[in-house]
Amino acid sequence: MTGIIVLIALGVLFLPQYGLYWRYRRRRWVQSRQAVEDALAHLHQFQHDGRPASVESLSNTLGTSTGHTLILVDRMAQMDLVAVTGQGMRLTAAGHRWALQIVRAHRLFERYLADETSVPREKIHAHAHQLEHTVSEAQVDKMDADMGHPAFDPQGDPIPNAAGDMKEIKSQKLVEWPAGVPAQIVHIEDEPPEVYAQIIAEDLHPGMVITILDISSVRVVIGTPENEHVLAPVVAANISVREAPIDRVEPSGVPLTALKHGEQGRVVALSPACQGLTRRRFLDLGLTPGVRVERVMQSAFSDPTAYRVRGTMIALRREQSDLILIDQGTRQEREITV
Repeated sequence: MTGIIVLIALGVLFLPQYGLYWRYRRRRWVQSRQAVEDALAHLHQFQHDGRPASVESLSNTLGTSTGHTLILVDRMAQMDLVAVTGQGMRLTAAGHRWALQIVRAHRLFERYLADETSVPREKIHAHAHQLEHTVSEAQVDKMDADMGHPAFDPQGDPIPNAAGDMKEIKSQKLVEWPAGVPAQIVHIEDEPPEVYAQIIAEDLHPGMVITILDISSVRVVIGTPENEHVLAPVVAANISVREAPIDRVEPSGVPLTALKHGEQGRVVALSPACQGLTRRRFLDLGLTPGVRVERVMQSAFSDPTAYRVRGTMIALRREQSDLILIDQGTRQEREITV
């Protein structure tokens, strides 16, 4: 009997989401900087999309009860960050400035994680969300300057500058684009995570030029210079495109893997899919546009393969050499003068 009473008591205290301990933690979280900043980001997104934000929409986004959300909204109103009207909630001037700072920090962190680290694409958003609440405005300014003031994050979202200005690109949903007309991917929505993971698995990314080959209520088939991709319409709807600029083409060439033993090729580009530490390593190895690469040796198990670059021998696995594009017209035997 005593054991049952103890179990009931523990359940009352620690039952996930409903126990007194978890309710206490949630109430404490509502009073934190992160709660305010997450709410500001939500209101900014709704305001940007022209949608009225409500207590219900904020509760769903934050995963809080209506009561805790009302406490948070009241606190933000007292801080002059939000105004509550009959049409919903809107950011004040002060709230808008703070929200832009959060958006800026988040997208800069995403850009940094994509370009300089080995964090997988599908985890970048969550990592950036954790980091965005840890920096001051001065630190964000320094990070922006150190990175060369990037204009867009890895998904194609514009990054606000210190004044709050953003470069907006007009686009439309892929599912609304006419078949047979080349388009350039300009944005990929990273939520919900399950849909974003499918887009990543297809190796689609902003900047890629694609063409819709077939579209129906059950599938969207798109073509790239190398592959065809079959997407469910709900997945394709998370991709935004614009008309492919006349002077904008995907890096041409064939993968370095196409070189045969003794052949040389001239590097024309690294694949846009090559990011983070892998891209940095390739550049450090001298694999820059214009350099010649010679395939000189292959392991007994066909992988990795040795290449000569700038007089140095390097070994690359197939999945790595596939990311290095060479000019197919420059493939030649070793005896030809370089």
